[in-house]
Amino acid sequence: MRRRIAIPLGLGAMLAVLGAAGTGIPPARENVTVIVTAAPVYEPLAALRGGERFPRGAELLLVRAGKMTPLAPGMAASADASVSFDGKTVLFAGKKTPGDRWALWTMAADGGTPQLVLTAATDLIRPLWMPDGRMVYGRRTAQGFALETAALDGSGTRRLSYLPGNFVPDDLLRDGRVLFESGYPLGEGTTAEMYLVYADGSGVESVRCDHGRARAHGREIEDGDIVFAEGGRLARFTSAQADAVGVAAPAGEYAGDVGQLPDGAWLVAVRRPGVRHFALAAWTPGARTMTVVAQDAGWDLVEPVVVAARATPKGHPSGLHPWTTGNLLALDARSSRSGDLKVVPATVRVETRNAKGQALTLGTAPVYGDGSFFVQAPGDVPLRFVLLDAAGRTVRQEQGWFWVRRGEQRICVGCHTGPERAPDNRLPEVLVHTTTPVAVLGEVSGARGK
Repeated sequence: MRRRIAIPLGLGAMLAVLGAAGTGIPPARENVTVIVTAAPVYEPLAALRGGERFPRGAELLLVRAGKMTPLAPGMAASADASVSFDGKTVLFAGKKTPGDRWALWTMAADGGTPQLVLTAATDLIRPLWMPDGRMVYGRRTAQGFALETAALDGSGTRRLSYLPGNFVPDDLLRDGRVLFESGYPLGEGTTAEMYLVYADGSGVESVRCDHGRARAHGREIEDGDIVFAEGGRLARFTSAQADAVGVAAPAGEYAGDVGQLPDGAWLVAVRRPGVRHFALAAWTPGARTMTVVAQDAGWDLVEPVVVAARATPKGHPSGLHPWTTGNLLALDARSSRSGDLKVVPATVRVETRNAKGQALTLGTAPVYGDGSFFVQAPGDVPLRFVLLDAAGRTVRQEQGWFWVRRGEQRICVGCHTGPERAPDNRLPEVLVHTTTPVAVLGEVSGARGK
């Protein structure tokens, strides 16, 4: 990518949004610096198919004082900027030469020489800073992009995802969890959906269970909501709602990855009606119009990031035990957002899948009268629950897969049930009978955990 975006790019509009002397700009927007990814072609959901989001390359641009300049001009390609919590350093995916794989780099936010952090035989994309001196990113594998973490010097890599499929990080929430996107149902679906997982790979779950149109590229904003792209429109998850809430933004196709200016306005990548490429615009939620910050007739401008200090997310002290298995307690398997069961299942069958994707039975366990059951399953492998009646017939089964980490102890409400449907605070019947989980280890029972 040798062509540079021409300057000015709607320069007057850029000055009006980002601030310049004598323009009467609100103080909160003066001296704001933004990093944006520019690309001739941008395919937002390509990584969820294992593909390339920037098939003709990409370049990080610094938007500052009404001008746009390359952030790392010596790189053959750069994208996916993540700014450190003190606002001083940029972590990004880049290629030194055109034939390289995507690797992870850092550099000073105000310019300088990029420093290689981590490289591999395959692509590394979408890096994010973590509060414990580590980073999370997506690594291309034979089974798709996997979630992984490593120290900032590239050492100590750890896997976070344990299913085949594509898992792409989006943001690190202030509570320390990783927000990521994958297909729905998890592990085998093709519709983009958003999920959460802790920094040790435990507690994987959907952000919400109202699955519908493709949802991806989410970011947490200052009020704690997660804003994302849903079928080309903007939507948000808010704590007061069990379902996603649409955002009444001006007409256009939105790419997600929303940034936020100091005064609360959103920086959005939007492809307006009749326009071929995504432009960068500023929009105050509730306003009927938005202001174009930068645009180009031949380039997409996406993934805006404001260069500023921000609160450091909470660290996540891992609760994993040194076992090879995990314990799973269901409070009421009858409960589900898709409709509660009218009868109590007799047993639960726990399944995993082999390398060919075929389901294999690990074992069964009783389901008690209140719908509770307690099992011990292999850690770090695909898992699925199937509820059976007394005759062994399937009453309900999970459509997708999940995993439990080695040494994880996890409690869920029911099958595909959000936390808003949690039962009353009572002792599950299964624990009245026993506090020892039923081992459902199948052929992977080489070393039983606790």
